[in-house]
Amino acid sequence: MKIKIKVHTNSSQDKIKNISDKEIEVWIKEKPIEGKANEYLVKFLKKELGKSVQIVSGFSSKIKWVEVQ
Repeated sequence: MKIKIKVHTNSSQDKIKNISDKEIEVWIKEKPIEGKANEYLVKFLKKELGKSVQIVSGFSSKIKWVEVQ
């Protein structure tokens, strides 16, 4: 299943807000430097959702599409 994610980096806390079944908004503490925010996002979503997560598109954008298995 593909999910659209709007990411807010360099936040004071990690949290998720559901917009709809296929769209969420995520705040993460990591800064968007050298792909570290993308790695952190994948680990955070895997922990929160309990499923395998992979970024499909939007590697350098705030709007990302991820595949959840």
